[in-house]
Amino acid sequence: METTASPIACKINNVFIHVSDLKKSAAWYSNLLGLPINLEEVQSPVYNIPVTGQTGLTLDDHTFDPGFTLRPSKHVLFNLFVKDIDEAYAFIKENDILVVREIERIGEFAYFNFEDPDGNVLMICNC
Repeated sequence: METTASPIACKINNVFIHVSDLKKSAAWYSNLLGLPINLEEVQSPVYNIPVTGQTGLTLDDHTFDPGFTLRPSKHVLFNLFVKDIDEAYAFIKENDILVVREIERIGEFAYFNFEDPDGNVLMICNC
């Protein structure tokens, strides 16, 4: 495959999730990822989840964009990695999070989909 020169880095820098309630979503995502949170530090319009790795995760409530209409994605926005798919599934169920696609197993690979508080679909997978 031939490559071309581009000023754009071959790297995902940040993922934005559009939310209706920034503090509620910040708490939900922090709980999901096992992160501590001080809700007094969550200030509109955005909150950056302190994820590890190179790609950031930002929640955006569009406070300064009165014309914005939230349209949750029913397609997977991104996936989160887990070592044990069954443990992750049990955690999601214990936290009353809506699973929208049950665990699918394809050889050693397994995944399932669930919704965040606004109805955005996310995936958890073990690869």
